[in-house]
Amino acid sequence: MAAEYRFSFGPWNIHEGADPFGPSVRSPVAFAKKVRMYKKLGFDAVQFHDDDAVPDMEQLAPAQIVRKAAAVKRLLDGEGLVAEFVAPRLWEHPKGVDGAFTSNDPKSRKWALARSERAIDIANALGTKMLVLWLAREGTYIRESKNAIDAHRHLLDAFNDILEYDPEITIAIEPKPNEPMDHAFLPTIGHALAIGTQTVDPNRMGGLIETAHALLAGLDPSDEMAFALSMGKLWSVHLNDQNGLKFDQDKTFGAANLRAAYNQVRVLELGGYPATGRFVGLDVKAMRSQKADVATRHLSNSRAVFLHLLEKVRTFPKDVEQQCIANRDYEALELAVLEHLLGKS
Repeated sequence: MAAEYRFSFGPWNIHEGADPFGPSVRSPVAFAKKVRMYKKLGFDAVQFHDDDAVPDMEQLAPAQIVRKAAAVKRLLDGEGLVAEFVAPRLWEHPKGVDGAFTSNDPKSRKWALARSERAIDIANALGTKMLVLWLAREGTYIRESKNAIDAHRHLLDAFNDILEYDPEITIAIEPKPNEPMDHAFLPTIGHALAIGTQTVDPNRMGGLIETAHALLAGLDPSDEMAFALSMGKLWSVHLNDQNGLKFDQDKTFGAANLRAAYNQVRVLELGGYPATGRFVGLDVKAMRSQKADVATRHLSNSRAVFLHLLEKVRTFPKDVEQQCIANRDYEALELAVLEHLLGKS
């Protein structure tokens, strides 16, 4: 089963434990050391922000950026890894303070597009054709600060420019309903896929669904995945967990709601996700209280939970399921699912 699904995570998932309420509690881990951990933890691909690959990219010329990214590609090759995607980190730079693609300042919008083009150059150097757009600051703190109609048009213009910059690049939009913005543009996969149909090449527009992001919108992650899968548009997932409608917690997959996790695995199975060749991405953070020498267990644990649940999905008695559905006895079906998860069947 482990060979059928391929897993990825980003280097930011091995971190120092800082949060909005306190500083770091663990020492930094060098990027090269993180890369050497991937295979040992059972992972095959690396998720990248553009400045994960080229940390000083704002001070470099395009040719220098490509050379530095090519060096990272050699590092990945040496470890038997591939890059899953590159995401331009537009939300941390001062020029993106009022949004990037939807900024009221046209100079900031121009900067965001230029940085996205450099991210595409990095993606090409790393050997991936997928650009992930987490539109973190594309929204408002107060609605009156922007014309939302114009903002969505700016987003469409940006997507078109990106698609035209590289005729082979694909865009996976990663929606999130809030945090850091109070009011986000394109907050759900429905919004993301809808705007994709209006671009110059809808075939190159898809989505990435994160468990926590869907939960923060009051939605079921498995239903969001099913929606995208039904259209062939689920191009990646970020599996994690979330204890209620709080900040984006990025808990170990299945840690807060095992049945919801089961249904996420189930829908990936029903949709034939392994056959697409795409990765099961994990976006999970070590607890702040975790000691440094075991601050990767959230990753190996999440992968292990996925594989345990995959076995549960594949061994659920199909005859029981079919009989319950035929009898319209959903209470019996629910008990059968619960007993299966509890190891009683």
